[in-house]
Amino acid sequence: MIPMPGKLNQQVAVITGGASGIGAGIARRFAQEGARIVIADRDRATGEQLATKLSSSSFVEMDVTQAESVAQGIQSVIDRYGQVDILVNNAGIDGEQAPTADCSLENWNAVRSTNLDGVFYGMKTALKTMELQGSGVILNLASVCGIRGVRKLPAYAAAKAGVIHLTKATALEYAPKGIRVNALCPSVVHTSLLEHFITHCEDPEATRQRMDNFNPMPGMVTVEAVASAALFLCSDEAQFITGVDLPIDGGYTI
Repeated sequence: MIPMPGKLNQQVAVITGGASGIGAGIARRFAQEGARIVIADRDRATGEQLATKLSSSSFVEMDVTQAESVAQGIQSVIDRYGQVDILVNNAGIDGEQAPTADCSLENWNAVRSTNLDGVFYGMKTALKTMELQGSGVILNLASVCGIRGVRKLPAYAAAKAGVIHLTKATALEYAPKGIRVNALCPSVVHTSLLEHFITHCEDPEATRQRMDNFNPMPGMVTVEAVASAALFLCSDEAQFITGVDLPIDGGYTI
């Protein structure tokens, strides 16, 4: 029996920060739908290991804080496949928790360069190829922290708010060229990194309870929920949707 084509059949999808967490979840889901996956990450060992487990997948080493690294990585994808159909700008860090006055310059620069500059570098490079193709989809990972105020994460909140507005501006510019640009805004996502954070807190049980009750709907956002939303926005089912910042938050932002 010939397998049915998936929703992303043979499309080339580059996923930054794709070696673990949300990025890995999106890579797995996209691979199931027939995409040719390129995992772009600084963690070569983990990225290559994941690529071997997924069909039609490869790895490219990329540091999103460095414009040249991003440009070279995406160019290597173009050299190999001749196209970039989907770019998921997922790589990100949360940084240190401290009030604005106590936010170090080192933390501010590290979070901004990863979470905002990295998104810009990726779009700047991929858009040139997508414009020549006359098609393409870009999905940027923002956060509910970019929509609503949040304490003790000034760099993270500012960067994610920047991602949302960069998404909207770029979507407006490239809509006439057949290119869609959207953003996902999850709240607390239950990843292995978060689980590690919880188990190493002074009071893991209280922390877990707080995370489970962070949103009006009980429980934490799952990686699978984020991946499902990513698949929708990157597929033809969302062919007339661009410039949105979609919360995945169980009602948190309302």
